[in-house]
Amino acid sequence: MKRTRIKICGITREQDLATAVAAGADALGFVFYAPSPRYVTPQRAAQLVAQVPAFVARVGLFVNESAETVGAVLAQVPLDLLQFHGDEDAAFCSSFGRPWIKAARVKPGFDLLEYASAFAGAPGISGLLLDAHVEGYGGGGKSFDWSLIPQSLPLPVILSGGLHPGNIAEAVRAVRPWAVDVSSGVESARGIKDAQKITEFIAGVRDADAGPSL
Repeated sequence: MKRTRIKICGITREQDLATAVAAGADALGFVFYAPSPRYVTPQRAAQLVAQVPAFVARVGLFVNESAETVGAVLAQVPLDLLQFHGDEDAAFCSSFGRPWIKAARVKPGFDLLEYASAFAGAPGISGLLLDAHVEGYGGGGKSFDWSLIPQSLPLPVILSGGLHPGNIAEAVRAVRPWAVDVSSGVESARGIKDAQKITEFIAGVRDADAGPSL
């Protein structure tokens, strides 16, 4: 049975971190994009990351930051993986000596194969995160047409955008991604996670892993 990896993004509180870990999350995301309601300062992120146990990945999300800013965060926060959501190119993403993933904002007419080819083979690239195309950055809790995802992408697919406990099993069965990434879909308010939603989301992924594809 293939096991879909699960990332809970936008962690801002200790209790949400503990809930996600206890429910079986593989990775936790910390947002270093100031306009986001889930933004955490490097100092706050360091406090939270210190509570992440072994074998749960610590992911830092950046949007069009300078190399100096990313470097300053890395000097304070021990991150395992970098996630770039802006217009960063492969050379920039590779320059920090850490594994990284790149977000793609999917909409009709967007050539995902061409986009992926610009990053495939770059040092440290670990996957392509597929999110909905909305104004600004991040999926805004919106989903996209999963049929727009080519079967032959050259990078592992991390499915994001509008996922929640009610649709996650369908999403996993339809796409069979390497991993899924959720933030607003498991919240009770912006930046505040809901323990029951996290538990139901992860259970939905595991149910889909055990069943046939659509």
